[in-house]
Amino acid sequence: MTPSGAEFIRQVKTQVDEVDPAQVNEVLGNRAVVVDVRETEEVAQGKVPGAVHVPRGYLESRIEGAAPDRSQRVILYCASGNRSALAAKTLREDLGYENVESMVGGITLWKDRGYEVEVPRAFSPDQRQRYSRHFLLPEIGEEGQQKLLDAKVLLLGAGGLGAPTALYLAAAGVGTLGIVDDDVVDVSNLQRQVIHSTSRVGEPKVDSAEASISDLNPDVDVVKYETRMGAANIMEIIEGYDVVVDGLDNFPTRYLLNDASVRLKIPVVSASILGFDGQISVFAPYDGPCYRCLYPVPPPAELAPSCGANGVLGVLPGTMGLLQATEVIKLVVGVGETLVGRLLLYEALGATFTELKVRRDPDCPICSREPDEIADDEMGVFPDYEAFCAAAG
Repeated sequence: MTPSGAEFIRQVKTQVDEVDPAQVNEVLGNRAVVVDVRETEEVAQGKVPGAVHVPRGYLESRIEGAAPDRSQRVILYCASGNRSALAAKTLREDLGYENVESMVGGITLWKDRGYEVEVPRAFSPDQRQRYSRHFLLPEIGEEGQQKLLDAKVLLLGAGGLGAPTALYLAAAGVGTLGIVDDDVVDVSNLQRQVIHSTSRVGEPKVDSAEASISDLNPDVDVVKYETRMGAANIMEIIEGYDVVVDGLDNFPTRYLLNDASVRLKIPVVSASILGFDGQISVFAPYDGPCYRCLYPVPPPAELAPSCGANGVLGVLPGTMGLLQATEVIKLVVGVGETLVGRLLLYEALGATFTELKVRRDPDCPICSREPDEIADDEMGVFPDYEAFCAAAG
C-alpha cells in the first residue's frame, strides 16, 4: 500500500537528521550554511538572519552556489519542517552532501521561540522584472541584487573605460554611481566612449553620462564631480565609496589614487588600454598588492604614450571596461575569484589573454605602512607625483 502524504513525511523524517531551532541559533555565522527552501513570497515575510534562499523546486540546480563544499554543515528549513526534511533527503542521497540537517518546526517554531527574524527589503514589480535574470543566479539572487542596489561605486573618468563600465554597472542595478570628469564630449570621443552621443557634443561628460544612465535605469543615483581630481580633493571625493573604478590615463593621478585608496582601504579595479592591448587588475588594500607593488616607478614616457598620441582600437575600451564592471560586481556581491594579485593582459589582434601573478612587495613605500602613515601629515597631504613621474621619465 502506498503511504499517505503525512505518513511519507514521517518516514522521511526518520531518515534525516533534524536540529532544534535553539541549536541553529547558536551556530549562525559559524561555518554552517543555513538554507531557506521556501518560495519567494514566503521569504518576503521574514527569514532566519543570514539564511540563503534556495527554493526547493530549484534545489538541485542552485544549491552548489550556496554550499559548494559538500562536507560543510548545511541546515535547511521551511515553514514547518516538512519540505526541508524532503530537501535534506535529496541533498544527502542524490547530491552527496555529507552533513545535512532539517530544522524542526521551521520558521514557525523559530518565531514562536522569539528568535530574531530578518525581513528582506521588498523589490518593486519593476525591479523584479528588471533584475529577474540576476535573481535566477544562485551566486547573486535577491540578496546579491540588494547588495548591488546598496553599493556606492566611483568611476574615475567617463571616457573610453568609464563609459562601458558605467552603463553595465547601471544596468546591473548599482545604486549609486559617482563620476569624476572635468572634460566635455568631443566628436573624437564617440568612436569608443559609448555613453555619449552626437547630440551631446560640447556638453560636460558627467552630464552626458548621467542622462544615459538615468534613461537606462532610474534606480541609479548619479553623483557628479565635474572637476579634476588631485591631491587637494581626492580624499574628499573617494571617501565613502565601496569600490573605485580606475579609468585614468596618467601615472601621477594613478599613484595619487593608490595612496588615497590604501589609506582609506577602498578596493580599486584598475584597467588601462593602448592600441590593441589592455590590462586589468584589482588592488585590494592589505589583501593583495597595491599599484606601487606592480609599478614602483613609472615607465619612461616613450614606453607609455597616451591614446591621443598613439591611438586605440575603438572596441578595446569596451572589452576592458566590461571586465572592470564584472570585477566590481564580484567585489560588491562577494562571489567568485577576483583579480586581486593577478594582472590580466589582453591582446586584441591575437585574441589572447595572459595572466601574471603579482605579489605584495614587503618593502613597498605605500602598502608596507599602516594606513594613517600614508601621507606627509595628519591632513592627508600626499607627495607631488607630477614631479615624481617627471623625474622618472
